[in-house]
Amino acid sequence: MRARYDGVADYYATGWTDDLDDPVTAALLDLLGEVNGQRVLDVACGHGRISRGLARTGASVVGVDLSPAMLAKADEREGREALGIRYLHADAADPDLLRGETYDAAVCSMGLSDIDDLDGTLANIHRLLRTGGTFAFCILHPCFPGVEGVSGAWPSDSTYYDERYWRADGALSTLRQQVGANHRTLSTYLNTLQHNGPTLTRTAE
Repeated sequence: MRARYDGVADYYATGWTDDLDDPVTAALLDLLGEVNGQRVLDVACGHGRISRGLARTGASVVGVDLSPAMLAKADEREGREALGIRYLHADAADPDLLRGETYDAAVCSMGLSDIDDLDGTLANIHRLLRTGGTFAFCILHPCFPGVEGVSGAWPSDSTYYDERYWRADGALSTLRQQVGANHRTLSTYLNTLQHNGPTLTRTAE
């Protein structure tokens, strides 16, 4: 995953603004709830878009990502606007990740399909959250390519249960052409989440 996202760091830094009012991010932050004064872990933080948004609302944020190039973009922005965000180059599934630290909340925006070790990552998040802490995440729905989906942009119905890494070949899927994703069924996400301890309280589509 590191090499794949190193190659698109410039795309993220120039192609995404820090506005968080798009429907997906707005729903994610609604699920996360109030974070003012809380310690928040941003898993697969990338170039820091979500981290910055949370820090601006008063959260103390640590962002973790496997791509040095993406983290360099995040650090560059932190240098221009000091929000107190700590960015860490690390594997989210590393069992020693942030050992001894505790967080009030964790968030992962569109990152779980890019993480190879889902089980290890969710186990870490559960370990790092305080009792009663909140984990909010969003993913591309594994069942559907969306209203603008094109041929080759998503695994077909016949391969839905074929969990594997894939790359899109559709013209509207430039990013997924470059970085691909790990296709997993919705039940795999939910069962792995449950296996690692968190209790599912809300969902949104």
